[in-house]
Amino acid sequence: MKLSEYVTYDGVGLADLVARGEVTPAELASIAQQASDVVNPQINAVVETWPAQDTPVPGSTPLAGVPFLIKDLAVAMAGKRVELGSRLAAGNVAGADSSLMACFRRAGLVTLGRTATPEFAYSTTTEGVLYGATRNPWDLTRTPGGSSGGSGAAVAAGIVPIAHATDAAGSLRVPAASNGLFGLKPTRGRVSMGPDADEVFNGLAVHGALSRSVRDSAALLDLVRGPEIGDPYFAQQPERPYAQEATRSPGRLRIGLLTQPWGGRAVAGDLVDATLRSARLAESLGHQVEEVQVDLGVGWEEFVLANARLWSANLVTWIDGFAAAFDRPIDSTTVEPEMLASYLYGRQVSGAEFVHALAVRNNVARAIGRYFAGYDLLLTPTLPELPVPLGTYAEGAEGTDGLGWLKQLFHRSPFTAAFNVAGTPAMSVPLETDPATGLPIGIQFAAGYGREDVLFRLAGQLEQATPWAHRTPTVWAGNHNNA
Repeated sequence: MKLSEYVTYDGVGLADLVARGEVTPAELASIAQQASDVVNPQINAVVETWPAQDTPVPGSTPLAGVPFLIKDLAVAMAGKRVELGSRLAAGNVAGADSSLMACFRRAGLVTLGRTATPEFAYSTTTEGVLYGATRNPWDLTRTPGGSSGGSGAAVAAGIVPIAHATDAAGSLRVPAASNGLFGLKPTRGRVSMGPDADEVFNGLAVHGALSRSVRDSAALLDLVRGPEIGDPYFAQQPERPYAQEATRSPGRLRIGLLTQPWGGRAVAGDLVDATLRSARLAESLGHQVEEVQVDLGVGWEEFVLANARLWSANLVTWIDGFAAAFDRPIDSTTVEPEMLASYLYGRQVSGAEFVHALAVRNNVARAIGRYFAGYDLLLTPTLPELPVPLGTYAEGAEGTDGLGWLKQLFHRSPFTAAFNVAGTPAMSVPLETDPATGLPIGIQFAAGYGREDVLFRLAGQLEQATPWAHRTPTVWAGNHNNA
């Protein structure tokens, strides 16, 4: 199989070839490594690769034999480094598989490496000091988003059809939108964070994936969902597999349309236009779409402050833990300036302030829940602007404190974080392309707690109505036919 053939298949398609004996998992792993060799020097998405360790049984799962990459954070593969994109954690080696890694193995995925993340996943651009900036394969001067920017760029460039991602404020959906991919953030409690954590960022963070097709994300979520022993809570399991939902009609949905974000920042006109076109597409498919205002439950400033307190207080425990484990100082030689500022901010958060932040989380969850009592979905732009040039986040960040850094992150992605705080699922769908630049534009759809089934039904319908698989970036493994 040539690279030009390999990149035409999604994960389910490759697994089908394996099941029929037309290609072996070992051959696919070799091709994926070739793909990385030819495109990764340009995009810097994959920070480490290794030979395949797993030998899945062909046909044992819908993704058996598919090459896969894991993010350098929140998932542990025994004997492999997990450095969280930080010099402070450089050389950290996992002693055992995490629960999710065990799920990936049972799913038949063949994990071949790890992808770039900003330090401690604390940004929506992927420009870390440890491994350098990751570049968007659609335009090498622009960000691929973050914090799952390495996974997003790797999938978009054709290295693998699907990769692991996480999302605490948009870290999965932002790279999906920036790289022209499908990305669904699951409901809180859908996928275990164990065994080393019961929840991450107090339930704001979840595991997910970035893929080029809807059915790949659906199939993978089917294979990894469900609680592990000791989990503090879990979402009710769906009535049927998500892979089936992606092929079912969604019926007539009531969809709210929100084009201006909480906080009131301006949205670029081309993004508003793209969102309105997507709304008209939904109407043409029989759905009811109407403009809405959505109560966040608290004011925007209070929302940002509560997130800053939760994020930074959690960050303190990570940084202190790695500093102690490796006997390293906590200073500019080991921690990037924005993270050092956030660490110092987190050390000042009082117990009462932390508890108040949790109360804000509750207020937001109740308010978002009330909205979904009257609507099936909410439609928004995923991002308020096209992917920005690399280096943009650093402009004006010098001397900022932890609250100021989080304000910048939420300014860049004001539509996404509410659903992390509420714990509800949301997806970015690559429905649009910017006419002037050719860059992809993601459209976000959010649903009520536990309603990934509705999202997958609509996603499958949208993919049929407006296919995107034929759109490929400038840096694309399929362009290297002789490899």
